[in-house]
Amino acid sequence: MSVYDKAHELARALKVAPEVVEYKRALDKIKANEKNKKMVDDFRNKQIEMYKLKMEGKEPSKEQMDAINNLMGIISLNSDIREFLGAEMRFSRLWEDIMKILGDAVDIDLDFGQNK
Repeated sequence: MSVYDKAHELARALKVAPEVVEYKRALDKIKANEKNKKMVDDFRNKQIEMYKLKMEGKEPSKEQMDAINNLMGIISLNSDIREFLGAEMRFSRLWEDIMKILGDAVDIDLDFGQNK
C-alpha cells in the first residue's frame, strides 16, 4: 500500500473521529449564533494580545487581566461556547498527537536553522 493510500485512509478515519465530528458540530453551532461568535472572537483576540505580550517578555496589565478574566467568566456560563472550547481542545490534542506521530516517523529536525 502506498503512502498516499495510507494518507487517504487517515483522512477517512478523521472524518468520523469523535473529536472531529464534535468539533465541527460545535463550530457550526457557534457560527450560527452571531452573539456567541462575537464572544469567541473577542476571547481569541484577548488571548492573542496576552500571547504577544508574553512573547515580548512583558506582563499584561491589571486591566488586561481583569478584562480577560471577566470574559472567561461570561463565557463559562454559556454552554454552547463552553462546549465549543472543550471540543476544540480535544480536536487540537488529537491533531497534535497525529503530527507528533508523523514527525517522529520521518525523523526530520523541523527546528533546523531556528535559533533555540
